[in-house]
Order: sequence, then structure tokens, then C-alpha cells
Amino acid sequence: MAVLLDPAAVVETEPDRDLSQVAPSFRLVLRGGPLFQRLSAKDFYDLCQANPDWRLECSAIGELIVMAPTGGESGRRNANITIHVGMWNLAERTGIICDSSTLFVLPNGAKRSPDVSWVRRARWEALTPEQHELLPPLCPDFVVELRARTDRLAVLQAKMQEYLDNGTQLGWLIDPYARQVYVYRPGQAPECLEDPATLSGDPLLPGFIYAVRQLWA
Repeated sequence: MAVLLDPAAVVETEPDRDLSQVAPSFRLVLRGGPLFQRLSAKDFYDLCQANPDWRLECSAIGELIVMAPTGGESGRRNANITIHVGMWNLAERTGIICDSSTLFVLPNGAKRSPDVSWVRRARWEALTPEQHELLPPLCPDFVVELRARTDRLAVLQAKMQEYLDNGTQLGWLIDPYARQVYVYRPGQAPECLEDPATLSGDPLLPGFIYAVRQLWA
């Protein structure tokens, strides 16, 4: 299935914005409803392949979310987090690291791409080779979302709660502009840390300590 997205089909944007001047994290939402809900993982993968200039996600109720490429500062920060999680994982070899381009099909049907994600090796190896190649049908055990300057905090918080509701065991929502980190764990209210020096991955990521203040610079 190869569907080309038509920008004229957009029915919701952030208000009072000139699309020719938008920032890298600007989001568009197409109300596809059942059309996008019915797409299989293979169909949605093909949709993304047919539209390589768009970064796509799909909500559980069938909203197609279109995001522009990441800006330089967000890209730098995201790479820093990915590298540090990856170095820890190379030593431990207990899971699989995925970058921000990886789309996961969550149990509620949403198709999401965390900025950084980690999946326990046993869960990853339980998938088929085709599921590895296309859109893995699972919710990562650990996720990180990094706020860009134009991201609405409430949108990211809802996304983090969705990860938690679908099986994530640890989530970090990092806001480098407010110097805050929201920590998400099952069965607990999100914890807001004000300008923390470090973040701990224990017990899910034993021994992983991330010096988060390097993102403020």
C-alpha cells in the first residue's frame, strides 16, 4: 500500500502559525479515523516509506500526526542521550536500543516513535524477523522523550502516560528549557525533578546514571 499524503488534507494545526515559518517540531494532525486505525503494521510502514519527507505517528483513535525533521539542538541532545544509553547497553547486553526513527505498534493500536527506547532482549527476541524489520508490535520497557522549544508540554505528558499505560516500566520526559525532568513509573504519579544533576535508571537499567545537566548547555 503506497499512499501519498496531500498537505491540503490537513485539518488541524497549531493556531496562528505561518507554515512557511514553522519550527522543526511543528505538528500537523490529519483526522483519518477508521482509515488509519485499520492500517496494518505493514500498511503503515509502506505509508511511511511512500512519504519519506514526513515523520509520522498515529494515535490510538486514528489521528495521523505529521512532524517535521528534528532541529539541530534537539538532534544534538537526542544523540547525546542515545549514545549514553547505548554505551551502558553495550556493557550490559540485556536489551536493544532504538533511535527516534523507530515506530512501535503499542497494544492500544497507536504507532509511536520515542526519542530513545530500550527493549529487554527476551521481549525483542520473541518477535519474528518480519516484525523486527517492520514496526515492532510492543511498547518499549524504557522510553525518553526530549522536549523541543515549540513542543507543548501537555502533549508530551499525555504521550508519556500512554507509554506507561501500554507497558513501559520507566520513562523520562526531559525539558531542557525549564531544566526539569518528569520521571514515569508504573503505579506512581509522575515525579518532577527540578534541575537534577543526574538521572538513575535503577532498577530497570541497573547501574545506569545519566548526567542530565550536559543537555542544558
